Amino acid sequence: MKDYISYLEDFVTENRKAVFKKVLSQRTRYFTAVLEDLYQMHNISAVVRSADIFGWQDLYIVQKKYDPKLSHSIAKGAEKWLDIHRYEQTQEAINYLKQKGYRIVATTPHTDDISLPDFDINRPAAFFFGVEKDGLSGQVLSQADVFLKIPMYGFTESFNISVAAALIMYSVTQSLHASDIAWQLPEREQQLIYMQWLEKSIKRIDLIKKDYMQKSGRDSLFQILPYVEKNTEKRHP
Repeated sequence: MKDYISYLEDFVTENRKAVFKKVLSQRTRYFTAVLEDLYQMHNISAVVRSADIFGWQDLYIVQKKYDPKLSHSIAKGAEKWLDIHRYEQTQEAINYLKQKGYRIVATTPHTDDISLPDFDINRPAAFFFGVEKDGLSGQVLSQADVFLKIPMYGFTESFNISVAAALIMYSVTQSLHASDIAWQLPEREQQLIYMQWLEKSIKRIDLIKKDYMQKSGRDSLFQILPYVEKNTEKRHP
């Protein structure tokens, strides 16, 4: 993989490579966000933008009823640099995240809720955000490990979903960076993402790949890499 990365680097400016490496050093999968059946595309796009800003590499989108498209004008191209996972069923997303060791955090007021400043960051967490009108589904509420609320002091009882997500991301990311927790991506994962970002930055990348395979005597990149993601958006039935 290192040889392939070195080959790609010849087609990218030094400044761009330096930016990629700097951003990757701040990327994490320790926290992630899950959007359950949101139907307003500007809200989804705004959360994608916030995830990139705060260094959250993965974003999960559950779409049972709606299939909104990201707004590039709001996301500002942030979706290009994230791993976006799409599910059709909430339970499948919950099962996957629990298997990965995440706590399921329902971002909604509850009788047993925890205020955002008091949130315990000592375990990985997946923050679920619900549809604008109805909130989170019963599946999430019944299986949540934590109920999280944002302190409010006015007459209005709720935040816009994208605002709530940004506030939570900012708060827990600040706490994480100030801790002794090893939250950065492993070197192997950084290399794979760096490779993908290089590919996304090169025009006519298919021709570049073909040229590399011919020069290296390979039939496909799968002989060089343990796996190659074709893109950063993954759909799960």
